[in-house]
Amino acid sequence: MSKVFKVLKLGSGIGQREPHQKRRRALVAGGAGFLGSHLCERLLRDGYDVVALDNFHTGKRYNLNTFLRDPRFTCIEHDIVDPLPAGLEVDEIYNLACPASPPHYQADPIHTFKTSVLGSLNLLELARRSNAKIFQASTSEVYGDPFVHPQPESYFGNVNTHGPRSCYDEGKRSAETLFFDYSRTYGLDIRVARIFNTYGRRMQPDDGRVVSNFIVQALRGEDLTVYGSGLQTRSFCYADDLIEGFIRLMNAPHAPAHPVNLGNPGEFTIMELATLVVGYTNSRSKIVHRPLPIDDPRQRKPDISFARDNLGWEPRINLAQGLAHTVDYFDTLLYGSRMITGAAAS
Repeated sequence: MSKVFKVLKLGSGIGQREPHQKRRRALVAGGAGFLGSHLCERLLRDGYDVVALDNFHTGKRYNLNTFLRDPRFTCIEHDIVDPLPAGLEVDEIYNLACPASPPHYQADPIHTFKTSVLGSLNLLELARRSNAKIFQASTSEVYGDPFVHPQPESYFGNVNTHGPRSCYDEGKRSAETLFFDYSRTYGLDIRVARIFNTYGRRMQPDDGRVVSNFIVQALRGEDLTVYGSGLQTRSFCYADDLIEGFIRLMNAPHAPAHPVNLGNPGEFTIMELATLVVGYTNSRSKIVHRPLPIDDPRQRKPDISFARDNLGWEPRINLAQGLAHTVDYFDTLLYGSRMITGAAAS
């Protein structure tokens, strides 16, 4: 049985069109989250009617403040693990509904797995009933701790199926399977993106991701916590670039026959990132080391050849530019001020 959900704001009913309406309608599951809210904002700017579903376990209502009054926007409090609200009519579906940082997805691992599997099933059935195009936000975590570097879409990965991160890694891998099985079985138009590390405005201070951890610690004058040696690498993509990748993948005239890597191929060690953050915040924080978590990947870098060649997409915002915006966002969020450091202003 569907849970009772609270409508924060209604446009023309719960996802139903008015008879005269011609605008396309997009459903964004996880629409109050970090990336989901950016996607809702972009779709509204592109002329869509947007319906956001979110259970607000990790998504925040204030992420929606800038467009909550837009009459084309509807937000429904709902968990996609439960049967979806009746009467939804949509042309496109974006599934971003899953905690994406280790502290959040490990807090309730069974529900995390259900969100990826049962939630995907519910959205895929809606897409089938509505003849809607559907997008799955998968993850670079499907590559696990990779033996191949950089990681192309053809790499099957090196994933621990029973470790503390498995609820997320294996949940996303299972969701990819469901999407491609629905495509083969029902001819559904699916788009699957494998997202690499992303950062930017609307990240949560407590989400446990390395960029937000370092910035918050530096702004508070706390030691920056580096796990392991800090020589492990990541590739950091600014949120605006990633959302552009979503839109290009969804609007491609032909659905790719495989998942598509979306991320910034610029590769940095965690120590390099920590040093950059200390500089951008003018912090006196020291860098301290803690034991490396189980199954933490040693290297992470996307091969984006397919996206570059077939979508005309590649990131435009480098880490220096993106960090400046993100530091400013967190300073305003935490202290209500607008900090422009010499580094950030340059």
